[in-house]
Parts: sequence; structure tokens; C-alpha cells
Amino acid sequence: MMALMMFIMGFFWLLLLFYSVLTVSGVWYRVSSKPAQALENYPSVAVLVPARNEEIVLEDTLRAMGRLRYKGKMEVFLLDDNSRDGTAAIAKEFAEVFSKIHYIPVPPGKLSGKSRVLNYGLGISDSEYFVVYDADNEPEPDAVEKLVEAAVAVKNAAGAVGYVKTKNADANLLTSMIALEFQVFQLLMQCGRWAFLKLGSLAGTNMLLKRSIIEELGGYDEHALAEDAELTVRLSAAGYVLPVVPESRTWEQEPEQFRTFIKQRTRWLTGNIYLLEKSLSEFGHWKGKTFFLSLQHVLTYLVFVVVLLFSDIFFIMGLTGQKLPQAEVPMLMLWFMSYFVYTTQLLSALVVDKNVSPKNVMLVFIMYFTYAQLFIVLLLRSFALYLWSRFKGQAISWDKTKRFKGVG
Repeated sequence: MMALMMFIMGFFWLLLLFYSVLTVSGVWYRVSSKPAQALENYPSVAVLVPARNEEIVLEDTLRAMGRLRYKGKMEVFLLDDNSRDGTAAIAKEFAEVFSKIHYIPVPPGKLSGKSRVLNYGLGISDSEYFVVYDADNEPEPDAVEKLVEAAVAVKNAAGAVGYVKTKNADANLLTSMIALEFQVFQLLMQCGRWAFLKLGSLAGTNMLLKRSIIEELGGYDEHALAEDAELTVRLSAAGYVLPVVPESRTWEQEPEQFRTFIKQRTRWLTGNIYLLEKSLSEFGHWKGKTFFLSLQHVLTYLVFVVVLLFSDIFFIMGLTGQKLPQAEVPMLMLWFMSYFVYTTQLLSALVVDKNVSPKNVMLVFIMYFTYAQLFIVLLLRSFALYLWSRFKGQAISWDKTKRFKGVG
């Protein structure tokens, strides 16, 4: 028992050190990075917007697409995945007004989901680069231009990754916490990892990719629910990089209801469990810097939950006066350090993003007890769903995230 405790503590301290280094690296990158210089010639770009039953948000999205500025050739393709609401009518109306916006109905396919739709979009366009936006996104006018400038400037870049902001952060406590989580993810896993390891990762939206490279890799994996994470690993294994461009920003809507949040995150986690299985079975996922991406998946979707459970157990035992196991240091220290590092990351993100407020600071101090604990339930739910689908020999169907009105 003591040997197990010592192993857990040792691994825990290494994990804390790793995330602390990423936090410092992310802060340094955000305060010191400078935008890439303008290009003499801008390559052609296709903006791909997968959409399915998006009438609630689509007008705002297409208005933002119409405001995009780009010095080269750029066309916007609204890829309608068999919508049954007013998506088609809205898209056709914008296509009549904006010559660069095109409405493209996507034929039904055996598999559902974003990957299949994006593969179809690649088939009907011919640009040198393409950028992906979800149908609830409102990119800032210079977002695409900044991504292209960074991708061209960085050697061996397969594209570039921008920043994602939450446009309905003030809707309720749930959206506020999601917004804070996204800030930390982008500070650590995006900016921090790029600054420290020169590793970027696709975020599903506001991401630019070079067509020839994606075609070289065989396009999107249509079985992957987390298509961005899966493609990131393949790109890294092939030796390509993805520079992170925090100056390129898009605004997206997050779930305003707990049920919608649970369904969305279950899909995300299930998709990452699929990727975890691939990483454990394919040696190529552990080559070179790709090792760190695969290791992150193991840490996030296995070790993190175990550490979180242990820290909760020790905290509850301490509160109730139970005798805790003693190693070189009190085991209750594991909980204290977990809480300290978690809140430090959140506070760092607030400062760097310049959105410190009494409300946000209050949320930072309670998120470990509330929001973070949801991931235990989410991961258990996702593993159960994934294992059940494998047992039945069925592919997990794509679950579209519900949209909400009144977001400005």
C-alpha cells in the first residue's frame, strides 16, 4: 500500500510540474508573441462551414462570414448536412447577396458527422488552404488573414490554429465556467505547448489547413467524433506543425443548459477515447513530438480522473477526521496542491485575457469543487457508451449540439 501511495505521489508531482511549466510558457507566449508579417501574395482559401439545423444562429454566422477581409481569393461554402429547418433558406438568401458565399447541400452518407461533411467540402473546392468554422461561429474580420500569414511564415506548417472566445459567457454560471475552461485550455494546451514544445492542436473551429497535406494523409477520419484531435495526431506523426495564433479570434456559443453540456462533452470525450485506443495500438502515434500528444491523452482521460478521485477521497477523509495514509508528506497535500495548481491556471488565464472581475475570481475559487468534478461523471459515462458501442459492433452516431437564441 505504501509503495502504491509513493508511486501516486511521485507521478502526481511530475504532473503538477508539467502543467506548471505549460502555464508559465503560455503566459510568456501570450505577452511576448507578435503577429506574423503581411504577405506579398496571399494563397487561395476556402472557408468551410458544416451546418445541420442551424437556423437559430446561422444569420449571425453568415453576416460574420460576409465581413471577413482577405487580400487573396476567398470563398465561403455553407455545407448543409440534410437540415430540416430553415438553414437552406437562410443560406440561399445570403448566397444571393454575397458573391463569395455559396450554399452546398451535402448528399446523405452511411456515416453521419462533421468529418464526412468536411471531406465532401474538400471535394467540391480547390483552394490551396481551407479554414473550418462551426455554424455558430462569428470570426473577427481579420481572423483568416492572420491564420494564413502565420501558416506561411512557419516552416513545415500544415496550417494554423486561432483563438476561440465564448460569446454567451454571461448567459449563466455554466457558460461562464465553460468560458474560463476554454481560456485555460488555450493558455496551456495551445499557447503553452506551442511555446514549450512547438506543438499546436486543432480546436475544431477557427483552424486553417493546407489542402495538399490533408489529401496526402487521406482526409478526415469519418469514424472519429473528435476529428480535430485525431487529425492533430496524424499531422504531428507526419512531422508537420500547427502554429498557434491568439490574435486570430472567433466567437462561438456554448451550451446554456446542463443537459446540452453533458451530451456535447460526452461526444467529445467519446471521440477522444477512440483516439486513445488508436494511440495505444499504433506505434506511429508515439513517434517524435507526437509522443507528447498521445501522452496528454493518457494523462487527461485516464490519469487525471484517477488523481482527481484520490484528491477528493483524501479531502473528504480529512474533513471527517479519518486517518490518512502518511508518506514523506501528508497525503492531504495532494488535494491542496491539486486545488492550488488548478486555481492558479484559471487566474493566469483571467489576467492574460484581461477579463478579471469579482464574478470571475469567485468562479475560479469554486470551479474545482463544482465544474471540475463533472469530468469524473462525464468520463465514466463516455467510457460506458464507447464500450457498449464496441460490444454491439456499432458506430457511435454524431450528436449535434443544441443552439440557443438571444446571444449577442
